[in-house]
Amino acid sequence: MKKKDISVIIVVAVVSAVVSYFLSGVLISSAVDRKQAVETVEPIVAGFTEPDKRYFNQTSVNPTQTIVISPETNPNPFKN
Repeated sequence: MKKKDISVIIVVAVVSAVVSYFLSGVLISSAVDRKQAVETVEPIVAGFTEPDKRYFNQTSVNPTQTIVISPETNPNPFKN
């Protein structure tokens, strides 16, 4: 290698180091930018609160009841 080649390699390395330093500062976020506020969660308690009486009372519709459309008299409905 000639002295000219070595000096060109050194100049290219220095320029690329300076450019990469400034580009990394722009592209990679700083520690201040990486902080984020989060919501706090209320702890789970073992107790159970009573449901609202407007919706859960004696006159409300009970969705867990079995619905019978008509009485089934055929013991083998799929056998013909």
